[in-house]
Amino acid sequence: MIPVELFAALQAGPLDAVLAPVYWLLALWSDLLFAVGDATGLGFLDYRFMHRAILVGLCIGVMAPLIGTFLVHRQLALIGDALAHTAFAGVAVGLFLNGVFSLGVSPYLTAVVVAVIAALLIELISEATDAYNDVSMAIVLSTGFALGTVLISLNAGGLAVGINQYLFGNLSTVSAENAAILLVLFAVIVGTVALTRNQLLYVTFDETAAAVSGISVTWYNRVMVMLTALVVVGAMQIMGVILVAAMLVVPVAGAAQVSRSFSESLLVSVVLAELAVLLGIGASYYGEATAGGVIVLVAVGIYVVAVGIGTVRARAGEDATPELGSIDSREA
Repeated sequence: MIPVELFAALQAGPLDAVLAPVYWLLALWSDLLFAVGDATGLGFLDYRFMHRAILVGLCIGVMAPLIGTFLVHRQLALIGDALAHTAFAGVAVGLFLNGVFSLGVSPYLTAVVVAVIAALLIELISEATDAYNDVSMAIVLSTGFALGTVLISLNAGGLAVGINQYLFGNLSTVSAENAAILLVLFAVIVGTVALTRNQLLYVTFDETAAAVSGISVTWYNRVMVMLTALVVVGAMQIMGVILVAAMLVVPVAGAAQVSRSFSESLLVSVVLAELAVLLGIGASYYGEATAGGVIVLVAVGIYVVAVGIGTVRARAGEDATPELGSIDSREA
């Protein structure tokens, strides 16, 4: 029997046809969670939108700390916030094109395009003007958010109605198409980091030595900001524009309190992020609260616990917990 998602994709537009294999995976995922729900009696597993939200959350729990670990150690923690606001402009562009020209394009696809362009602009402004990264991020952030608000105001009746889901995130609005796009982004991000991990690590901890060894520092800096843009757009579905940057930073900061090497920090940050996502989604469903806010609060709570563990270790006479920028990369 052909799953409902796959059948609908084959009958729809070209994008859905391209994503048809991903829809098949989503159908298998739903079948699995239906079975888990029947076996455990968990009521929230009776709904397909929760299946998609959980899957998106699990992907975010890997993508965000995977990229965030590099960003935090490069002192670029706030770039996620800048790209989130420009991704909001990308969503507004998609909604505007759909409302005015009836193009039927996914706002998340336009958000991907605009966020990647913004990421490259941050790098180009820094390179061309010798401005500090925070200056270029501030310029791009304000420009992106201004563009988004202008487009919304031009067609307020058609755009403002559903804009809250992009600002604050919403579990129930994670459609099959958006989940499929997220899975594609997940594969691109994880695959790229797996292939370029050593180069990214070298550039992160010593740009001068990396350049001397023949690594194109400029190129890998651009790769990193583009990957960050993809993570931001993917996480925006349930985290919202306002809170998406937290998942790039908070789990990584917590992991740094209990880790001794870069690889250990990366692994622990993924575990902490997954824990925050799963607990946050469950609590938000039963508490009828905004998922993004609950997830961030859980993540911050986990960070506080990690700080406590690090403090206890230090007082017990173990090696002091390293600061964010001093985790030993040689043990990675």
